[in-house]
Amino acid sequence: MSGIVRVAAPGGSAPRIEAAPGDAAAMERHIAAILVADVVGYTRLSEMAEEATHRRLKALRCGIIDPLVARCGGRVVKNTGDGFIATFPAAAAATDCALALQRRLAEAAQGEPEASRLTFRMGVNLAEVIVEDGDVFGDGVNVAARLQAYAEAGDVIVSEAVFSRASAEARMRATDLGSLPLRNHARPVRVFALRGGEAARPRTGECAPGAEARASIAVLPFRAGGADRLSLADGFTDWIVRALSSLRDLFVISRGSTQAYRRRRIDPAAIGRRLGVRYVMDGAIQHHGGALRVCTELIECGTGAVVSADHYEGLVDQVFALQDAIALKLIRTIAPHVRERELQRALRKHPASLTSYDLLLQALDQLHKMDPDSFARAGGLLQQAIALDPSYAPPFAYAAWWHVLRVGEMGSPDPDGDGRAAAERARAAIERDGNDPLALAIHGHVQAFMLRDARTARRFLDRAIEAGPSVAIAWTMSSAAHGFSGDGRLAVAHGEAGQRLAPNDPYTFWHEGLLAQAHYVAGDYDEAVAWASSAVARNRAIRFTLRILAASLAAAGRLPEARAAAGELMRLQPGFRLDAYAPRCPFAAPLLARWIGHLRAAGLPE
Repeated sequence: MSGIVRVAAPGGSAPRIEAAPGDAAAMERHIAAILVADVVGYTRLSEMAEEATHRRLKALRCGIIDPLVARCGGRVVKNTGDGFIATFPAAAAATDCALALQRRLAEAAQGEPEASRLTFRMGVNLAEVIVEDGDVFGDGVNVAARLQAYAEAGDVIVSEAVFSRASAEARMRATDLGSLPLRNHARPVRVFALRGGEAARPRTGECAPGAEARASIAVLPFRAGGADRLSLADGFTDWIVRALSSLRDLFVISRGSTQAYRRRRIDPAAIGRRLGVRYVMDGAIQHHGGALRVCTELIECGTGAVVSADHYEGLVDQVFALQDAIALKLIRTIAPHVRERELQRALRKHPASLTSYDLLLQALDQLHKMDPDSFARAGGLLQQAIALDPSYAPPFAYAAWWHVLRVGEMGSPDPDGDGRAAAERARAAIERDGNDPLALAIHGHVQAFMLRDARTARRFLDRAIEAGPSVAIAWTMSSAAHGFSGDGRLAVAHGEAGQRLAPNDPYTFWHEGLLAQAHYVAGDYDEAVAWASSAVARNRAIRFTLRILAASLAAAGRLPEARAAAGELMRLQPGFRLDAYAPRCPFAAPLLARWIGHLRAAGLPE
């Protein structure tokens, strides 16, 4: 028998650990600061060179760790194989020792290849412990171990109890991560991160000054065992991106911008560097009968190091729960300071029908192609998705977007009817999920583009950005609305945000085209020409980008090029006439007159 009996403490607090009768002489209980340290990626390092890794860790223990812990008044009580546990009589001594250890260990690793360095993550907690036979036990030790799991390489994570007693120097290095949930604990624990070096490399959720301030990530298309399972894999990618995109602490590349890497997969870290993000998630799905196994890797793009590798198992009918689990683990890894309420908000409402969700994903694949046949199929698939699950907002939102594109690009035979249908579908999406950023954005765009209600449009678009800070379409639609109203400054700022989030999307031509429009509104015609030229080069069959290019070239005084762009537009749309277009153009006066004048100067007919 172990001699330990767990007794629930009053008021639902952490359990107290009492000695069983007759064992009092074998153990003692007292308050201690517990330091738990772990080598980052020890399994990977051991697989590379097991004996050498073991010898290096042993040398660090003998040469740096054990002597420094002893000098700080602590005692190493356990060797965990890939780390150690030490106790100290006071929290200040434990935190000062942990920071000193991180500095000394970093100095010892200088000159070594980064991929093979032994780096540590550490956690410190203050709690009552049981000491027995030279070892320590208790819930406080478990908390320290779980705090350590939140740390980045080279960092020290401490509980609020430790932070409040830490030295002034240690407190100066602190970043408040808020309250984090710990496994098997009913209540979250407020924690702080202490940085170990003067010029520490960027940590999770941080970037160098002047760069994107949020942790940035791209989720690569999940791989599947066969073409018949691609839709299931796409569902995982789509769901995770949607969850991440609703958090203000993350910068998330659009799902469409990673689709090109579905078949020609290269080094994931290289893809991330190409997309300009710090992290990529790579994933694969194995489907056997009714069982699913999902394997994921989170990779740091700068070094190619695997930050975490996980697998999840469940049944096919648990697919949404598996998606939520992956999203939550990912968020807690790269943005551990995200509060629980925000985490729950990130997990959007599940569709009632998996078939309806599959039809939605098929529709988006067709909608992205922007040719008449694919566009028509997308409309039919969206209608089927709505019929199968009339409670789910996204199919309604995309159906509204389908009607907008039909008017703006595909040549609607009934623009007024499509405008009414777009408004009805957008309103239906909002009614089903008033916090869905896609539904809010498309509803706002319908107000701006089709109904000319600028005030209502801006209100819903602001809500869309608040609900989905990494939803590219929300930023670009907001850019369009500000541009229609003549606010070039905000139109450019929001257009740039949308373009950065969707650098390689099937709709990048749309993001770039509206950014060109924003620069036109702001009076920067050279920038407008540059972005419009890029948009046209991506897809020469899109009418609105050719209009923007023609007007911008005319405004810049480049009339021969403007007339060439206008000629290309007329080949696509031979029935285009300014007198029919002007009443439907969403620009407000006097901007409308300037716009029509430049189109006229480009040679477009009355």
